[in-house]
Amino acid sequence: MKRSIWLIFLVLLIALPDLNGQKKKAERAYAAFEAGEYFEAIDQFKDSYSRTRGADKSVRADISFMVGECYRLTNDPRNAETWYKLAVRSSYPRPEAQYWLALSMKKNGKYQQAIDELKKYKQIAPSDARADQEIRACELALEWQRNPEPYNVEELKDLNSREADFGPAYARDDFGLVYFTSSRDDAAGNKKHGATGQGYTDIFESRIDKKSKWSTPVPVDGINSEFEDGTPSFSSDYKEVYFTRCEVGKREQKGCVIMYSKKSADRWDDPKNIGIFADSLVAAHPALAPDGLTLYFVSEKEGGFGGKDIWLVTRSAAGDAWSAPVNAGPDVNTDGNELFPYMRSDGALYFSSDGHIGMGGLDIFRAVLQPDGSWVVTNMKAPINTNADDFAITFENDSEKGIFSSTRKGRGNDELYAFEFPPLKFNVTGLVRDEKTGSAIAGSTVMLIASDANNLQAETGNGGEFRFALREDVDYIFLAQKEGYLNGKEKETTKGQERSRDFMVTILLTAIDRPIELPNIFYDFNKWDLRPESMVSLDKLVETLNDNPKVTIELMSHTDSRDTDEYNYELSQKRAQSVVEYLIQKGIEPDRLSARGYGESNPKVVDAEIAEQAPFLKTGTTLTEAYINSLPNEEQKEIAHQINRRTEFRVLRTDYSPPKE
Repeated sequence: MKRSIWLIFLVLLIALPDLNGQKKKAERAYAAFEAGEYFEAIDQFKDSYSRTRGADKSVRADISFMVGECYRLTNDPRNAETWYKLAVRSSYPRPEAQYWLALSMKKNGKYQQAIDELKKYKQIAPSDARADQEIRACELALEWQRNPEPYNVEELKDLNSREADFGPAYARDDFGLVYFTSSRDDAAGNKKHGATGQGYTDIFESRIDKKSKWSTPVPVDGINSEFEDGTPSFSSDYKEVYFTRCEVGKREQKGCVIMYSKKSADRWDDPKNIGIFADSLVAAHPALAPDGLTLYFVSEKEGGFGGKDIWLVTRSAAGDAWSAPVNAGPDVNTDGNELFPYMRSDGALYFSSDGHIGMGGLDIFRAVLQPDGSWVVTNMKAPINTNADDFAITFENDSEKGIFSSTRKGRGNDELYAFEFPPLKFNVTGLVRDEKTGSAIAGSTVMLIASDANNLQAETGNGGEFRFALREDVDYIFLAQKEGYLNGKEKETTKGQERSRDFMVTILLTAIDRPIELPNIFYDFNKWDLRPESMVSLDKLVETLNDNPKVTIELMSHTDSRDTDEYNYELSQKRAQSVVEYLIQKGIEPDRLSARGYGESNPKVVDAEIAEQAPFLKTGTTLTEAYINSLPNEEQKEIAHQINRRTEFRVLRTDYSPPKE
């Protein structure tokens, strides 16, 4: 009995120091986390986790969650997913573990798995509206991946390093000089950031040579400090620069300020704090409007919408004091984070956000100010945006090209990418065919008539084909001509087209060696007034006559056989004349038109098209009164009579010229 008691006492003596050590390690890990030293906290939490193998499952689950949080906040979604998954599988009671597991999967491009996890999250947190928004975001991301925008995106390997490189800004009007933020080894000082494990950032510069190669980046003289400096923004004349400076201290949160410097000769003056805030509040990521009178920036200032918001200050003229900060409003800002604003000369505001519906972490958005003061915000979609963080975009003035930052390579590092919206290319491939037979018409002339007067002409090949290159923002008419045919045309436009495209057109030509029926010409029984539904077909005839100004035609009206010959001749003549009068009202010269009623004298001969629509009729059959009366039922007879009731025209001449005034 005494021996057993001594054994228990010895075990306690050994275990108590270890328990105290575990407790201290956990306390240090939580302290580092609370101070924003996430990179340091990771190792401490992991060490604490490895020492709690026999501990309560809830303790290990809590540590797993905290490691996941550290990886999320250091922008390492792959490791974050692993540790959140450990917490969730341990039946971790906090619903946010399930939520952040889903968002880590989303940021890793596992959209369908993220949707599944978000649905589970909805079951345990049904009142959280974020779940539905994120499900919709994953669905849209899949759609945008399938149908990307036509941007070309290329990594700027000359500028990127193994460390963070982001926040580009052109520093010269020829866009041959770029400033950007980097934590590479040759930045000022050798301090490491406790939150990221990387060095403090400085502003670097690089120049492009005649071979379009960027020079080795070097720190910019005059504006970098021992602290973190980055995210430059220039005035329109590139003689002034605004940038962010953050003082970082061990285990303490310090604010960021916006610095300003002016170029004198070839060097920057000593930077000065522009004094947006008097205390330690964060003011970062400055973006000067092209007119120099509005400065956008990012802050967590009280009065926002949650997370980091975009704010702005204004002034009446250069050199005046800046106004009090104003929030950019709920159209731009969300309960998430809005960062890295940039304003173009057209007034469009670009920024990055993880609060609007996006493809991953941060996405780049475009906001356009409306007359009523609201903003319309749109996602730039793939390939500018990905499942990773995409942010800090800058343009070459009005051109759809520039540089932005992204973590898309998966290492978690910020890197610079060039983008360009390639010039739109349009082509048209066409065929000229016989309207009746469908056969190709070789050797026909096709004229391209363009609204910008850049007219062209081509001849169709043996297969009736033709091809033209088209220009952007132009209306086109393709007019085909061939002897023995009426001219035919088709229309296309490149106006409003946002993507390169190959158009396909088929121009049908109508032979003039046989009468041409006008479909859907209707009259009331025993009347010759045109019904309104006839106008569509007649308006097309007007267009045909305008396209064929040397043609004269005879309008031919036919009736069925159900009345006297005299009556049918008179009725058909009046009907033909009503068509002529309509065409004259539409501006067709009267001496190009003649009207003739044929009554029932020219019954229709069944062709392949009619036989297809009325299978009881055989091709080549003439629909005489005797044949119609031989049909077995009244329905078929009525169909045959209706086929005979028709209005046609035939070409009389092709050499008409209007009389001289």
